[in-house]
Amino acid sequence: MKHNLYIQDVSLRDGMHPIQHQYTRDQIKDIAIGLDKAKVDAIEISHGDGLCGGSFNYGFGAHTDWEWLEGIAELLNHAKLTTLLIPGIGTIEDLKRARDLGVESVRVATHSTEADISAQHIEAAREMGMDVSGFLMMAHMNDPKGLAEQAKLMESYGAHCVYVTDSAGALLMNEVRDRIKAFKDILRAETEIGIHCHHNLSFGVANTIVAMEEGANRLDASLAGMGAGAGNCPLEVLIAVLNKMKAEHNADLFQLMDMADDVIRPLQQRPVQVDRETLSLGYSGVYSSFLLHSERAAKKYGLDTRTILNELGRRKMVGGQEDMIIDVALDLVNSK
Repeated sequence: MKHNLYIQDVSLRDGMHPIQHQYTRDQIKDIAIGLDKAKVDAIEISHGDGLCGGSFNYGFGAHTDWEWLEGIAELLNHAKLTTLLIPGIGTIEDLKRARDLGVESVRVATHSTEADISAQHIEAAREMGMDVSGFLMMAHMNDPKGLAEQAKLMESYGAHCVYVTDSAGALLMNEVRDRIKAFKDILRAETEIGIHCHHNLSFGVANTIVAMEEGANRLDASLAGMGAGAGNCPLEVLIAVLNKMKAEHNADLFQLMDMADDVIRPLQQRPVQVDRETLSLGYSGVYSSFLLHSERAAKKYGLDTRTILNELGRRKMVGGQEDMIIDVALDLVNSK
């Protein structure tokens, strides 16, 4: 079964990370309206770590998820309002509240070996009539066969789509290709496949295109790459490449280019780019949202951020273990 391309923007969720979750309500509204006019198919809004992610561990937002989401759905004429939920952070009650605010679609996110904890949330989203995807984070930490088996579990719980999520930006092109092929081999034809790439090794666009060539149709991207680490697959670049490939989609390239340069880049407190620290995320296979936490720890304890990131990668730390970054930094200080 062939599925139409579906472009999902994550500037207002993953893009929370580089500005420490400090979007104002007006910024959320204006960017969402602009993305809708540019005809992206879905706009994801929440704290960077999903519904109710605001905490000491992950960082508090300028507003609650409910304040960010309120009134957005009624402004959209084309795009689906979407959010993200990580079981253990967000609850089914939180999802119901988001649905009442007009959220039509949700991605239920787990580590790449822990799909089983998503069952209740995916089933509940289906019962609410939502479009629901499984979101297998840190995909480089599970081999293609193992990741596909996790995707099959999410499908069995009711997911319409399952994502290969390269949270660390660590996958090479052949590694993306192998994971999408493994998904295609085991999932039903009607189940869609998504790809979510980070740009830490500069493969954000290339890996997204490789995934599309192998059958992924839901493609994540963000304006100017606005996202954790070196950012996500940059939306305006992806659309330009799709245009050159004559791939059918709905998005307007020039409108997205204007938003990337005129609206998003001025908001970036730390440039979203490949540099020595963000490159180290991809090289070491570290969760992209660990970047700012690691930079703060390095400054506090007089360490090189790369040293912390390399050690986090060696210890195979995953999302949710942000509190361990300080412990790692102290261990490194004590080992000097």
